[in-house]
Amino acid sequence: MMDRNTGICLVIPPSAFLLDERVFMTLGILRVAAVLEKHCMVEVLDLSGIENYESVIADYLRHSPIRIFGITATTPQMPAVSNITGIIRGEFPESKIILGGPHVTLVHAAYRKETVAGSIGRATIAFTELKNRFNVLVVGDGEKAIFHAMGKNAPKLIDADDPKTNLFLIDSDLDVLPWPARHLVDVDSYHYAIEGHRTLSLISQLGCPFNCGFCGGRNSPFLRNIRTRSVQNVIAEIYHLYTTYGVTGFMFYDDELNVNKKLIVEMMNAITELQEKIGVEFRLRGFIKSQLFTEEQAEAMYRAGFRWILVGFESGSPRILRNINKRATREENTRCMEIATKYGLKVKALMSMGHPGESAETIHETHEWLLQAKPSDFDATIITVYPGTPYYDNAVPHPTKRGIWIYSNCGDRLYSQEVDYNAIAEYYKGDPDGGYSSFVYTDFLTPEEIVAARNHLERDVREKLGIPFNPIHPATRYEHSMGQSSLPQNILRRSA
Repeated sequence: MMDRNTGICLVIPPSAFLLDERVFMTLGILRVAAVLEKHCMVEVLDLSGIENYESVIADYLRHSPIRIFGITATTPQMPAVSNITGIIRGEFPESKIILGGPHVTLVHAAYRKETVAGSIGRATIAFTELKNRFNVLVVGDGEKAIFHAMGKNAPKLIDADDPKTNLFLIDSDLDVLPWPARHLVDVDSYHYAIEGHRTLSLISQLGCPFNCGFCGGRNSPFLRNIRTRSVQNVIAEIYHLYTTYGVTGFMFYDDELNVNKKLIVEMMNAITELQEKIGVEFRLRGFIKSQLFTEEQAEAMYRAGFRWILVGFESGSPRILRNINKRATREENTRCMEIATKYGLKVKALMSMGHPGESAETIHETHEWLLQAKPSDFDATIITVYPGTPYYDNAVPHPTKRGIWIYSNCGDRLYSQEVDYNAIAEYYKGDPDGGYSSFVYTDFLTPEEIVAARNHLERDVREKLGIPFNPIHPATRYEHSMGQSSLPQNILRRSA
C-alpha cells in the first residue's frame, strides 16, 4: 500500500493548436487520478486554455512540496510538455517526471516495430530521446502502471501496452475501476452544449480495430483492441454526471460507437429507459463508422436523444478511400448520410486531405461529394504524419532528399517532411486565412497547393451550404498571485 503522505502532481498540458481548449476535459489522466486518490495525495494542474502556462508551473513549484509529476501528452502537446519539464528540471532537478499518454505510447509502438525488424530508424531515435528526458515512461493503460511508475526503483519503461501483462486493462477492469475524477478539474469552466443542453464527455469503450493509414495506434494494442464497459456501468456514470453536475448532454468520445452493432442498440435502449425513469430528456453526440451504420441504430440513437453524429468520411474520392484503407466506399458514405437524414440526425462530416495520391481531381471529388451529401457541419483538415500511424511507421527515407519520407500504397505515394515533434506544434485545425500548414505533399500537389485547396474547399462549401465557420476562443491568461498561498481553483485542484 502506498504511503498516504506520498503525493503526485498530474499535469494536463495546454493544446494551443485547438480552436477552443475548454470544451472536453482530458479523461485518461483523470481516470489515473481517480485510482490514485484512494492511496495518496493527488494534485491536478489543468493548463488547458492557459496562455502563459509557464508562469503557472513556476508558481506551483514555489508553493508545493510535491516532487513527483505525471504528465499526459498527445503528439501536438509535446512542445508545451518540453517547456514544462524544462522549468521543473531547472528548479528541482531531483524531481521525478513520468510521461504517459498517446504520444509516448505511439512512439514506443513504432520503436517496437523497428526493433522486431532489426532496424534503427527515426522511431528508435525518438524513443531514446524520450528515455533521456523523462524518469519513467508509461506506455498504454496508466491506471495500474502508475503505481509502478511512482515507486522508488521504477524502471525507465513500464509497458502497459502488452495484452499479456496484468497492466493491460480488460473489459472487467473497466467496470471495477472508478470513473474519471472530474472533481479534480474545474468542471464549470468547460463549456459545451448539444442543442442547448450543457454537456460533459464520457467513453463507453476503448479501441478501434480498423487500419486507416493516417490513424495513430494501428500497431498499439492499447488503441487497437476493443475493450468494452458493461451497459449498466455506462448508464450509472451517465446518471452520476446528471445528479452531480446537472448536465443533460453527453458526448461519447468512443472511437466508433457502432463498432459493436448489437451493443450500441442495447445501450441506446438503456439510455432511453433511464430518461423515462427520471423524467428528463437528454441530448447526445458521438462518432460512428459509416459502413456499419444501420437504420436500427439510427432509430435507437434518435430515440435515446442523439441529434448529432460525427463521421470520419475523410474523402469523397474512391481513389483516396482505397489508398487510406478506409474500408468504406463513397456509396456507403452516401448511404450513411441518407440514413442519418431519414431519422433526424445531423451529421458533422470529418474530412481530411493530403493522403497518398491526393490531387486537384481527388480534392474536387471531395468538394462535390460534400455539396451533394449536404452535412450539417464539417471539418476539412490536412493530415499530419504522426508516430504510430502507418503513414509514419511504414514510411522509408527518400533516396535523394534528406529529411523526406515516403509512404506508398496502391501505387500512390505520400511524402512527409521530418518533424521534431518536441519543438513544433502546427495546427491541424485553425483559421482558414493562414492557420493551416502542410508537412506532406504528393506526386500531384505541393504542400502550398494542398493548403490552398483546403482553404478554398472550406470557404466554398461553407458558403454554399450555409455553414458558419467555427468560432475561435482565445486562451486565458493566468494572473500571478503576488506570493499568496495557492493557484486559482480553475487551474489547481487536489484530492481530499
